[in-house]
Amino acid sequence: MIGIDWGTTAFRAYRLAPGGTILDRRESEGGILSVPAGGFPAALSAAIGPWLAEGERLVLLCGMVGSRQGWVEAPYLPCPAGPAEIAGALTPLPFDGARCLLVPGLTTRDAGGVPDVMRGEETKLIGLLAEFGTAEAVACLPGTHAKWARLSGGRIAHFATQMTGEVRAVLLEHSILGRLAKDAPTDEAAFLRGVARAREPGGLLHHLFGTRGLGLMGELTAEATGSYLSGLLIGHEVTAALAEGVPDGPIHLAGSATLTRAYALAFGAFGLEHRLHDPDLALRGLMLIAETLQ
Repeated sequence: MIGIDWGTTAFRAYRLAPGGTILDRRESEGGILSVPAGGFPAALSAAIGPWLAEGERLVLLCGMVGSRQGWVEAPYLPCPAGPAEIAGALTPLPFDGARCLLVPGLTTRDAGGVPDVMRGEETKLIGLLAEFGTAEAVACLPGTHAKWARLSGGRIAHFATQMTGEVRAVLLEHSILGRLAKDAPTDEAAFLRGVARAREPGGLLHHLFGTRGLGLMGELTAEATGSYLSGLLIGHEVTAALAEGVPDGPIHLAGSATLTRAYALAFGAFGLEHRLHDPDLALRGLMLIAETLQ
């Protein structure tokens, strides 16, 4: 089979043998935003044509390719949802030469009844579920929009999104705080200082302006400002996640090396255990979903 994780800015395709062994892969920056209207079939053919020519006939896709800005908008499936429910809600795509199916996104509602959504991360979480069986677990998938998910009974029971990465970028690029910051390597001490500040009274908005105050008073260098801001935002994110209850076991963490290192530091400051997982969980999830189709 062929598994594809097609996001906003990146494209990843894998040719898989039965059992999940990777036979070949293709990766590019050809995310959905680079595809012209009506151009998705041609873009997919160009990327995986050689594999189709060699006999592959099942293509399973996840990610923002199923969004309103993608190829076809796949409906959101309500939580709780597991591999069986997700496999039962796959959306067929018009594509010559192979059976092409799109994984649905998931939706849930918070305590106030406000909807939340994910698209792509559900496939990563399916990859994690294979390790837990019916046990309860908490997963954190950091990114532009970080996802915190509660797993229970072999299904994704609930999740919450935190816009941490996007807010950091906006603050540094378009707010007064960015004028105080200089690009620099991660300053671990400044990051942990920000995490500690997030655990104090005052709230996020007050704490954010405090970043400016520290800079103006010469108590936070320009080179350390970005790291401090990251710690502050991630610290508030962790605090919000823990408001739903402290997990009994480790937090299951998967993402890029840079982000998982930062989150691991924050977890340590909160006294939380974590377990690091392969960032390529979507591949495993796609394989598990495909197995339900056999």
